Amino acid sequence: MDTRLFVGTPDYDHAAAERLGVLLVNLGSPASPEVGAVRRYLAEFLSDRRVVEGPRLPWLLLLHGVILRRRPGRSARLYRSIWTEAGAPLLAIARRQAEGLQRLLDQRVKGSVQVALGMRYGEPSIAQGLETLRLANARRILILPLYPQYSATTIGTVFDAAAQTLMRWRWLPELRLVNGYGDEPVYIATLADKIRAHWSAHGQAERLLLSFHGIPQRYFDQGDPYFCQCHKTARLLAEALGLAEGHWALAFQSRLGKGEWLRPYTDAVLSDWARAGVKSVQIAAPGFAADCLETLEELAVENRERFIAAGGERYEYIPCLNDDPAHLEMLARLVVRHCSGWPELTGTALDAVGLEARAQRARALGGR
Repeated sequence: MDTRLFVGTPDYDHAAAERLGVLLVNLGSPASPEVGAVRRYLAEFLSDRRVVEGPRLPWLLLLHGVILRRRPGRSARLYRSIWTEAGAPLLAIARRQAEGLQRLLDQRVKGSVQVALGMRYGEPSIAQGLETLRLANARRILILPLYPQYSATTIGTVFDAAAQTLMRWRWLPELRLVNGYGDEPVYIATLADKIRAHWSAHGQAERLLLSFHGIPQRYFDQGDPYFCQCHKTARLLAEALGLAEGHWALAFQSRLGKGEWLRPYTDAVLSDWARAGVKSVQIAAPGFAADCLETLEELAVENRERFIAAGGERYEYIPCLNDDPAHLEMLARLVVRHCSGWPELTGTALDAVGLEARAQRARALGGR
């Protein structure tokens, strides 16, 4: 075996304090809204075996022979429509989330935690985020994908990328992975508060649509739990908001290709509602931790035009939680709970909170 394959730390300082590392992960964005950058981003994204399953060679021929010749131009125009001075909204928000989470954890675990950011596609990559934590002497790492509901196409591929990097490390850290949090009471409460705040400022529409990113139907048929977890998040949120049946619905957006995807489709639900006489709609995206192309363009603009064209009159997109203080606090509490028992928290009041939360969950499960 070639030992040069492995990243080591020959000058390791044994007196250096060990740290707890937290790697925040989201999807990522192109480096710029130009066609070349978008093409590179889509090539990386759509080459992922978990994102597009099936016979490899036919797909790669289609991807490089057709899709990457046609799609980047249209996608680049859409990215330009949402681009900001800080760059891609998703990445800019993710940076603020990482900075805000670092501040909160510094207040709770002084000097013992390092937060790093890694995007699954594009930069900063997961490998770069993990390297930041390695250099910070993070001997324990929590990977926190900012996907509330689990899918192999999201959290599964985050694990793949992290594993590919860690396979090259000589000294592996202790590792934990947050496998979703879409049914966490604090997450549901934070979402509900966000929607109530919008209602307080703008009034409540006739209907609320909860839109989640779609996946191919065959992935669900083969055992991906995403569909069920989205329904659970939506049900819990509707209950928290006190919404009666008929005043809200769940739907799935962002289809790619001609195959069957999870239904109902967001655009179809909106059109059906408008044709049935519904005049006002508000839409939220409980599967997105940060606003991005799929929310700022597809939900806020494209689907608004579709609803109005079908006869609707009032359409409002409720932004994601982004870097709202309540969202950052929720993420901090999630980190503390998942890191319970690790040395950086052991014996602290925070660890006691985490252990009590685990005990409550155990009691609840035992009482069923």
